[in-house]
Amino acid sequence: MKTKSSYRWFVVVVFFFFMLLHQSDKLIIGPLTSQIMETFNIDEVLMGAVFTGALLVNAILYPIWGYLYDRFSRAKLLAAASFIWGSTTWLSAIAPTYPTFLASRASTGIDDSSYPGLYSLISDYFGPAIRGKIYGILQLAQPLGYMAGLLMATLLSGIIGWRGIFYITGSLGLVLAFAIFFGVKDMPRGKSEPEFESLEQISVYKFDKKIALNLFRKKSLLLLFAQGFVGVFPWNVITYWFFRYLETERQYSQEAVLSTMAPAILVLAAGYFIGGAIGDFFFKRTPRGRVLVCFFGVITGAILMSITMNVPNENQTLFLIMLLSTALFIPFSSPNVISTVYDITLPEVRSTALAIQYFIENGGAALAPLLAGLIAVNSSLQHAILLICVLAWLLGAVFLAFTAYLIPHDIKTLRNQLKERASKEVNMLP
Repeated sequence: MKTKSSYRWFVVVVFFFFMLLHQSDKLIIGPLTSQIMETFNIDEVLMGAVFTGALLVNAILYPIWGYLYDRFSRAKLLAAASFIWGSTTWLSAIAPTYPTFLASRASTGIDDSSYPGLYSLISDYFGPAIRGKIYGILQLAQPLGYMAGLLMATLLSGIIGWRGIFYITGSLGLVLAFAIFFGVKDMPRGKSEPEFESLEQISVYKFDKKIALNLFRKKSLLLLFAQGFVGVFPWNVITYWFFRYLETERQYSQEAVLSTMAPAILVLAAGYFIGGAIGDFFFKRTPRGRVLVCFFGVITGAILMSITMNVPNENQTLFLIMLLSTALFIPFSSPNVISTVYDITLPEVRSTALAIQYFIENGGAALAPLLAGLIAVNSSLQHAILLICVLAWLLGAVFLAFTAYLIPHDIKTLRNQLKERASKEVNMLP
């Protein structure tokens, strides 16, 4: 079963637009925060609870989605996730009170756990040598979706309000559900691995409980889990509070916020692809390559963020330059972490492995918006953003350093397991 031609790029395009529009829907609440707070007359703590509610639901459901993706058709489950996205966003749009909005917005976290299946399916279309670049391309959609949400919020919120914007993004989720259901085919798990390239057909591999439990015996994977626990704290703080920080503490107008964040988001988007491409380049030369790129990204990000947040308010030009520099490096680790997880796990448990990674990441970081809100009430958003981001990235760098030391052994183990499977497949041929 060879699906090597233009079709696999069609799948990439479909998933790119899924991620673009889904991230726009998920992250648009950032630039709409002030409007929503005014609608329900709430402070930063209660708004932080809205962010945290969706993140907690998201985190709790990761293991369930991961198991389902490794057991059943990933394409059909992704279509279901898109349908849930559209439906729950509509519920948020019609919520009349703060408690109902809190509950409905929390329900949007159900579909946010869907990405492990997407990345797992893509791993069966593209081999390990280029996965970093492919994931980098797909993850371009995340900041671009953020920018699309920013533009939509800036241009339309004054006309149709935040509820009208939610109606639009929710409807797009329903449209994508049909596109994925009818347009995307599943692939045999492990089909793109080099060991299976010469085989027309391979056995069907599905979730195995014993293999899944063995994930917790891989030392490098455990260290990636630990890095992930702290690594997403900065992203959640920046995503949900940076717009308000610019508005309230740097006194930026809506136009100034847009002219600052739009180029920063574009540079951030480029950082995903550049980081993934650099990771692939060094991975071909050393099994530690991807992890070393992750380490470099988080260390550089911590240094640059410290400088950026201490630029005087009146110097908007220098602040923009430093923000762009920071935005380039902080996404380096994302495509490389996904690729590294798949470099050391068997195909039938890859969704589960990445789901555990994301569960741990979001389980801890779900509290980040609320924690930042609490710090902001007692100090400032500047202090909250700087403290959480820098501490999290420095701790993550420590875990990545140990991961780089251990990763060659687990990569070699996986390649040997796949070679053994390929040999059995050949022996089974008539």
